Amino acid sequence: MIEVSHLSRRFGSFTAVDDLSFTVRPGEVLGFLGPNGAGKSTTMKMIAGFIAPSAGSVSILGCDVQEQTLEARRLIGYLPEGAPSYEDMRVLEFLRFIGKVRGYRGTQLEERLGAVTGRMDLGGVLQQRIETLSKGFKRRVGLAQAILHDPQVLILDEPTDGLDPNQKHQVRELIRGLSAEKIVVISTHILEEVHAVCNRAIIIAHGRVVADGTPAELEARSPTHRAVHVHLAQAYAGAVAAIASLQGVREVQSSDDRCLVVLPQPGANPLAAIARLVHDQGWVADELHVERGRLDEVFRSITREAA
Repeated sequence: MIEVSHLSRRFGSFTAVDDLSFTVRPGEVLGFLGPNGAGKSTTMKMIAGFIAPSAGSVSILGCDVQEQTLEARRLIGYLPEGAPSYEDMRVLEFLRFIGKVRGYRGTQLEERLGAVTGRMDLGGVLQQRIETLSKGFKRRVGLAQAILHDPQVLILDEPTDGLDPNQKHQVRELIRGLSAEKIVVISTHILEEVHAVCNRAIIIAHGRVVADGTPAELEARSPTHRAVHVHLAQAYAGAVAAIASLQGVREVQSSDDRCLVVLPQPGANPLAAIARLVHDQGWVADELHVERGRLDEVFRSITREAA
């Protein structure tokens, strides 16, 4: 597993990462979330061994990143933010160079190149200079170099930044496919990324962990968790008051007496009672559903509290 223990990083008087501790186990796809300047990329760089911590340690499958640097780096595939590369090199030339750096030669190198270029759908651009590629293709080249040596740990900093919807889907499918046998850590500010591929999320603010749980557990902290949305075909006299009087209902919010948001009491789920009331009253409902909670609400609330 990845074990981060009391990790800190200071730049002069500024503390970017402040005493972070967490572990990530095989099979987990960890979404590492936080507002801009929270310390996400700095943490990713320390986990990957790109920069040294001011205090604390990182262990990758038992290898200390600072004490056993080469052993730890052999286990990691790292995609930095922005997918930097040698812009004047052609795609195939760059990936062959990366493969040789990783120790591959001959047939083994060609097999690895064929596998990653096929997986990332790079066949049509292999002879293009990287500087001529779109942002999306540059990102795919970056992902190709990260998985070329089939690492056990993937550290991906904003992996779908700049990709179009089809490319995002492709990359997310790749991550899901890899997660069964690898540890994957994704630093992102895109909340939909967490829903799409992550089975765990950590939120940091000001360099500290402020929340840690599954996406469902974090969504349950939303004020709208289990809220029932009722969209009536028209405004019915007394509808708001009738729904508000039901057992398990804490509050009914409405702007036009047609679109209602029914907030439940803690632990209650008034959906069935609302459905019965709508049926018994003969009201026509266009929509009736329970909200699972909104991660963006939780994110804003937690990070504001930390500030």
